[in-house]
Amino acid sequence: MSSNVAESDLVGGVPRRRIVMASMVGTTIEFYDFYIYATAAVSVFPHLFFPKSDPTTALLASLATFGLAFVARPVGSVLFGHFGDRVGRKATLVGSLLLMGVATFAIGLLPTYAQAGIVAPALLAVLRFSQGLALGGEWSGAALLATETAKPGKRGWAAMWPQLGAPIGFLLANGLFLALIFWLGHSTAEPDVDGTFLTWGWRIPFLLSSVMVAIGLYVRLRIIETPVFTRAVARGEKVKTPLAEVFRSSWRQLIIGTFVMLATYTMFYIVTTWALSFGTGKRPPDGTGLGFAYVDFLQLQLIAVVFFAGTLPLSGWLADRFGRRRVLLLVTIGIMAYGGLFAPMLGSGDISYGTMLLFLVIGMTLMGFTFGPMSAVLPELFPTNVRYTGSGISYNVASILGAAVAPFIATWLATQYGVGWVGLYLFIAASLSLVAILIMRETKDASLDTTDDHAGVAR
Repeated sequence: MSSNVAESDLVGGVPRRRIVMASMVGTTIEFYDFYIYATAAVSVFPHLFFPKSDPTTALLASLATFGLAFVARPVGSVLFGHFGDRVGRKATLVGSLLLMGVATFAIGLLPTYAQAGIVAPALLAVLRFSQGLALGGEWSGAALLATETAKPGKRGWAAMWPQLGAPIGFLLANGLFLALIFWLGHSTAEPDVDGTFLTWGWRIPFLLSSVMVAIGLYVRLRIIETPVFTRAVARGEKVKTPLAEVFRSSWRQLIIGTFVMLATYTMFYIVTTWALSFGTGKRPPDGTGLGFAYVDFLQLQLIAVVFFAGTLPLSGWLADRFGRRRVLLLVTIGIMAYGGLFAPMLGSGDISYGTMLLFLVIGMTLMGFTFGPMSAVLPELFPTNVRYTGSGISYNVASILGAAVAPFIATWLATQYGVGWVGLYLFIAASLSLVAILIMRETKDASLDTTDDHAGVAR
């Protein structure tokens, strides 16, 4: 097979396109599994896994299990980072994919509260925590797989491919749920607990993940260990405890990487999770939302996510052509300006589908430009012997500071002070990222074969 591939496109005899596919397929599966839970946490789990005495309490309890994954993700980055920096990238990525696949498939087999009582939500919480552990180890490993096997000068382009897993996983997960809702005649406004969708239909997306995991494992088992890691092992650069070493030698990079990623996470979960709840919430005087139907708003989000996916390749090319810092500085300033659009575009309380779609498209386009370079930037900040651990911790701590709290803060601000304050919140988060990017040294031409304690820090 490799005889028809140019020597420059091979890594240890394996075509680079196979390596790229292994990184993208894995992240697609991981994000698909992560997002189907997010969708079910609103439309399924409150009705089936929690007591029905108070619908609001059931929804909050369901969202609490959703948030468990964000607590688990930094733990996963430490756990899988340890083995990724000690054992290798390939074996660790296989482990993270298996954990996510088993946890997601098992959710599709769980008994409901009516069948098993308190055991049902307890098992749901354990499996959601396991999903978070897996995703905490997946992203940094996939990013390293892409960057550490990339052609010289093409790391931004190569690292863009695992980033495509996020929008593709979102489209697959939410598109499948939407199709099932239409096919099985489920009403999100008046859900029928005894209807086909809530009886067995909701389980289909979870059970189908097993097929995707089998494909992902097949692809990943056919790749090799990254040459960068292999050379580091040959030089005797492995450390016994990567976690202790990264905090000892690379604490500056941990802080910079976390805040560089902050605006990206904050914006994504404002434009997806918060926007969905705000857009489908009741209009005044009964509520503070916009009154869109759930299915209609989900369709708008799916259209907008296409722009997210479409801008990722361009962002990777730009990051290689002009550098990481310049691209991220410009897009972060764009995010700050986007924060100023919240009040004029969403503040009237009676907006058209076209205006709502435009708002979502602008946000998702900016998301593509800021998310694309991150899988090159974060690994480039850290030396080889702690790269898996360091990039994973930065990425996942940012998920707590941005993703986990953003929807709650945004909801409180919109309810108490108006939607313009949500834009101000995004502006502040982007300002913090802007400072971190200014402090960060350009890493486009940095060598990945390094144990430099100051990689990526301006001096």
